[in-house]
Amino acid sequence: MSSILSDLTFTDEELHRYSRHILLPEVGASGQAKLRDSSVLVIGAGGLGSPLSLYLAAAGVGRIGLVDDDRVELSNLQRQILFSTQDIGGGKAEQAAGRLGGLNPGIEVVPHGLRVDADNLPSLVSQYDLVCDGSDNFTTRYAVADCCHALGKTLVSGAVQRFEGSLSTFAPHRGGPCYRCLYPDADENAALSCGQAGIFGAVTGVIGTLMATEALKEILSLGRSMSGRVLIWQALEASFRSFDLPADPDCPCCGRGAGSGSGSEGV
Repeated sequence: MSSILSDLTFTDEELHRYSRHILLPEVGASGQAKLRDSSVLVIGAGGLGSPLSLYLAAAGVGRIGLVDDDRVELSNLQRQILFSTQDIGGGKAEQAAGRLGGLNPGIEVVPHGLRVDADNLPSLVSQYDLVCDGSDNFTTRYAVADCCHALGKTLVSGAVQRFEGSLSTFAPHRGGPCYRCLYPDADENAALSCGQAGIFGAVTGVIGTLMATEALKEILSLGRSMSGRVLIWQALEASFRSFDLPADPDCPCCGRGAGSGSGSEGV
């Protein structure tokens, strides 16, 4: 990220808006300035992307990119809190950008109403400091993760199904594992979609908010990173558990096997 510590000037409105952040010694004015100068690309403006992007915008992340080529449907509103009934039929990226701009007009929100693929991901990801993936299929997740690894970008990844959610941060450029260390050869057909398996709406809120927390921690270099660990939340048991995830030396993406068939397909 570019250095902005030489200019910590805030308007009175910014000081009032971000006062609770600035009061935290771990954040302060310099941390808030880092947030103002940072950029995050959010893949998917759905159940995870909604709370994730709302909290990033509220925190003052200076530029947020939203990638989604879908349109708002009635069935989305049970969990995708970025949208209202009046938004049905509109493009998700564009509708979400309007909502985030209303929440915080002092930031830039860039809608990317497209479907990512191996050709457009490099130019897209290279424009942002950090990537958060809330997509709902392995094909997209592999493509995003491979691109982040190739470009040396940290990736915060969340997933949900039914009453359970998971979260991790992938930073192989810092010596941690990549997404393929966790899922080396996942079967796309083995994972049921929300439309097939169902989803308890508030679960997406919990995981999306945790993703925002980890993204902000990465920007501010706060606390312990989730790189090298996976967090699982089970809603019905009200339980969290985590396990360590070491880098796989034979990973086809980041290990000795790199280059042996980890190419990304169009999504």
